[in-house]
Amino acid sequence: MKTRNNARFRIFSVCASVFVFLLLPAAAKAEEQARTALDSLLPEIPDWKQTEKAHNYYPETLYEYINGAAEIYLAYDFRELVVSQYQKEQAGMDVSAEIYDMGSGKNAFGIYSAERFTENNFVEVGLQGYLEEGTLNFLVDRYYVKLLCFDCKDQSEEVLRKFSAEIVDRAGNKGAFPPLVLKFPETGMVPNSEKYILRNFLGYSFLQNGYSADYALENLEFGCFFIEGKSPKEARGMLDKYIGAKGSGRVSETDLGYHVRDRYYHNIYLARSGSVICGVMKIKDGFEETGEKYLKALLDNLKN
Repeated sequence: MKTRNNARFRIFSVCASVFVFLLLPAAAKAEEQARTALDSLLPEIPDWKQTEKAHNYYPETLYEYINGAAEIYLAYDFRELVVSQYQKEQAGMDVSAEIYDMGSGKNAFGIYSAERFTENNFVEVGLQGYLEEGTLNFLVDRYYVKLLCFDCKDQSEEVLRKFSAEIVDRAGNKGAFPPLVLKFPETGMVPNSEKYILRNFLGYSFLQNGYSADYALENLEFGCFFIEGKSPKEARGMLDKYIGAKGSGRVSETDLGYHVRDRYYHNIYLARSGSVICGVMKIKDGFEETGEKYLKALLDNLKN
């Protein structure tokens, strides 16, 4: 009996080994194809050469490259990062290229919007980018790209634009801003303040796919927002949960929707239109009319 069991075990082990052996080439091929897809965006610039093989990072290894900052990328469903170093020997210049595949244009905009500032020097690269001393960060399709130029001196911008143009060309499609970003009222909006928050919008785990923009009028600074549901039913459910979380004592109905008094966001005005919740927040006492006015503008923009 013992000999028979040992024989069965040996047969099982051999079969398992063969099965794993057959799977390995397929897994390696799939991984190589995924890597090649992102690596193909790496630029090839005359007189510049890669100083070493490109490095690829994935959700489980991203911390190895940006330890301490990986979490915010993972919060936007980061997929893959490829990093490559370039050098122009005779000129003594170096360039580092980082290309983050965020899986979708919306998520790429989310991480990009989280790191940009309204006072950045914005330039037309890809969908949008901003240029700082020795650095060019930009959006193209579902990718967030960071270029750093070392010892480039007065040639920094020229070099960075050359690398960025090659990456944009390889991407093929520069992409587009999420549709709801274009629905914010223009009057009073702080340029380039729009953001996309994938999860935990306004601090609530049940509020997802949130968009916000900052506004500044002569005597008031406030914000407008959208929350995008997958369906009218889901949007209604999120709104009901939010109203329930605030409690009846701080919520009242208005002609357009709801008025919520909040310790941090002051007066909030919000309503639902189909699968989208829209709202105005940080309205101080005495400016209630402004809150209602902008809520109506948000609703009108959604209908149009």
